[in-house]
Amino acid sequence: MRNKYAILGKISILSLLTTCQSTNISSRNSDENIGKNPIFSDFRYEGKDAVYKENPLASDEFYSPVLQGCYPDPSITRKGEDYYLVNSSFAMFPGVPIFHSTDLVNWTQVGHVLDRKSQLKVETSGISAGIYAPDIKYNPHNDLFYMITTQIAGGMGNMVVKTQDPLKGWSDPYKLNFDGIDPALFFDDDGKAFVVHNDAPDKGKALYEGHRVIKIWEYDLEKDQVVPGTDKIIVDGGVDITKKPIWIEGPHLYKKNNRYYLMCAEGGTGGNHSEVIFVSDKVRGPYIPAPENPILSQRHLPKDRSYKVDWAGHADLVEGKDGKYYGVFLAVRPNEKGRVNTGRETFILPVDWTGEFPVYEGGMRPLPPKLKMSAGVLNKTGKNGFFPNGNFIFTDNFSNPELDYRWIGMRGPREEFVRRGKSGLEIIPFKIHIKESKPVSALFYRQQHNSFSAEVKLSFVPSSGNELAGLVCYQSENFNYVFGVTKGDNDTYLILVRTESGNSSVLASVKIDSGKPLSLQVSAEGDDYNFNYAQGGKDFQNLGRTVSGDILSTNVAGGFTGAMIGLYATKANDIRF
Repeated sequence: MRNKYAILGKISILSLLTTCQSTNISSRNSDENIGKNPIFSDFRYEGKDAVYKENPLASDEFYSPVLQGCYPDPSITRKGEDYYLVNSSFAMFPGVPIFHSTDLVNWTQVGHVLDRKSQLKVETSGISAGIYAPDIKYNPHNDLFYMITTQIAGGMGNMVVKTQDPLKGWSDPYKLNFDGIDPALFFDDDGKAFVVHNDAPDKGKALYEGHRVIKIWEYDLEKDQVVPGTDKIIVDGGVDITKKPIWIEGPHLYKKNNRYYLMCAEGGTGGNHSEVIFVSDKVRGPYIPAPENPILSQRHLPKDRSYKVDWAGHADLVEGKDGKYYGVFLAVRPNEKGRVNTGRETFILPVDWTGEFPVYEGGMRPLPPKLKMSAGVLNKTGKNGFFPNGNFIFTDNFSNPELDYRWIGMRGPREEFVRRGKSGLEIIPFKIHIKESKPVSALFYRQQHNSFSAEVKLSFVPSSGNELAGLVCYQSENFNYVFGVTKGDNDTYLILVRTESGNSSVLASVKIDSGKPLSLQVSAEGDDYNFNYAQGGKDFQNLGRTVSGDILSTNVAGGFTGAMIGLYATKANDIRF
């Protein structure tokens, strides 16, 4: 799998985004454009994974992952009764989705941390640039929440934002004066603050490919800046540098029983991923690895295990209200061919910290699809605004003036290209196509199951071959399927286009009646994807036969995101057939 550091060398560093609460969609003048711009309506997504059909929940159980689809690199914090969790968002706009829970089972998305252009500047970044590994922390000494992250775009680099209330928006970024990635804050009992992060070894001291270090800095809470000259390497290479460990990263500091614990990911974010732990009597070290590491991994298990979960690591800990610890972490659920299309997802496990070191309960065994809830917790997922998990149906007729948080843009604000009308959601097409590393006029929903169907109604009459609208299955600007309506000669056509490594080919096309309502559908059973269409109330027909989802997987496309389903329109269609 391609690593972060190769990508870091090719991209500049940035900072941009959109709006916190559910996006308000303008309805101004939108009905004037019916018949000019594409109108999407009645979106329906349905998950159909066998693992959930074969493992129904008992009344005291819940499913993990708690956040399905591309919600990687989770970080969690707690203030009183409230837990807050954030994820990486890369080039998505708005960025850093933030979730709230009072019981660690039922989660509500309360917005995005980075929701303004002044915070997020990803206009020209590749999909796997942008926002890496956010860390969220509550500081009881000044009653503020902090989110620190690396923004690989726009010259920003490492940055921090803060707020007194995560429901009321976050500050503009404070740019931080250090290199590397994956910063995390730690607030000691005496109120002093520190930053730990991943970095390269000192110049000339790298011993092998993937050799990284963990550094610590003192942090000035008044200036929101690291204190110059206080940096120190506290981990060199990993648990045992003689074994050449790679990509030590994602550090978090904790304090328990007057000792300091440093937890990090090790092994890279693919098949060798793991979580390791160190301890010290002093915050600035020296840090000694636990005698038994890793404390969380799936890399050593049989490859043919049932309901396989893999790549577990990049974790964070929180003390629950019951005094017990819990760990959130990323992992993946590969399809039947071992490919990862749904991306890295947010899982949770109870943690036993009755001994010297925290131990993920079951973290070294095959991860089960469901867990027991704590006493007194009720499973309300999918109800009353709580995020669903397992197999579920999500529908949106776009009648609500506020756009659901699950819809995201790419590299730019959604408000710049969507408007609500009486007939549905209008997408105002840009003169930019889906293969460009620019803001695109497409609204994306994460693929959350290996087997699923997604469909939408489309009203659109293209006036030229430069115009196209429809569905896109999108891993990146270089790997995607487009299933859309465009003009060919004097007729309207529906075409299916596969783009691999930036090269596009038309797999199939069919002439359609532009005067009849059109429904578009993509369905998948693991690696097998089908693109279907229906007109005039008839049943769905397939176009292009069954195609492979290989290009929608991280294994083939690389990068760090999962596949997404987009409602897409463009005035710069470059596909001719």
